Amino acid sequence: MANIEAKEKEDTINRTRIEWVRNEDGTQGYTINPVKGLCPVDCKDNQGKSYCYARAMYKRFKWNTEIRYQSGWIQEISTIKKPSKIFIGSTMELFGSWINERWWHFINAAILSYPEHTFIFLTKQPQNLIKWSPFPDNCWVGISADTKKRMAEGYTHLCNIEAKVKYISFEPLLERMDVNNLASIQWVIIGQKTPMNVKTAPKMAWIQEILVAASNAENIPVFMKNNLEPLLVGQWAGWKLRQEFPV
Repeated sequence: MANIEAKEKEDTINRTRIEWVRNEDGTQGYTINPVKGLCPVDCKDNQGKSYCYARAMYKRFKWNTEIRYQSGWIQEISTIKKPSKIFIGSTMELFGSWINERWWHFINAAILSYPEHTFIFLTKQPQNLIKWSPFPDNCWVGISADTKKRMAEGYTHLCNIEAKVKYISFEPLLERMDVNNLASIQWVIIGQKTPMNVKTAPKMAWIQEILVAASNAENIPVFMKNNLEPLLVGQWAGWKLRQEFPV
């Protein structure tokens, strides 16, 4: 029964538990995956362990690993009756070389067909973003920056594209970042690896440097994930998580 339910969830649009995919009224937004299959990108933490939840789910529930386009996802969006945030590609890297260019044309057409919704993208293949720039106005486009190297490379590519909201997700934050320049960025997300572990937990100084850099760069809104709260207890007395969104 559990495997059947998991298969059904893989094939449908879902309310998401991702904290930063949140609608204007405070309710949780959605995730949907127009391309299914086992994502070739397997990210590892600073202990060499994979932290890709999507790959773990495919293994656990024995989902079909073939990379394929699912045309029914466009109709599913029509079931959402009010303007919402939709994280598109939560289990698949949509900017990889394994994505058929025709699939991307379908995705872009769907985005344009639903201007009332905001479609959120996050990539670890930022070198390919330029191919689809400029993005429609109802798109937020971000890069994952878990290491300093990924941050430096991704930031350069992010600056070269056009999107209404461009953001950086420091999640998981695995090392100190060079954040002297956050120009052209409209949002920052910070989080640690889940499940939480002392060996992979970020230092408070790393987090504080990002917060200061965001404030110095025209007060960029910052979303600190709930899993950072244990780090604040006893260290930053009186502090609360900043959970801000782009205007």
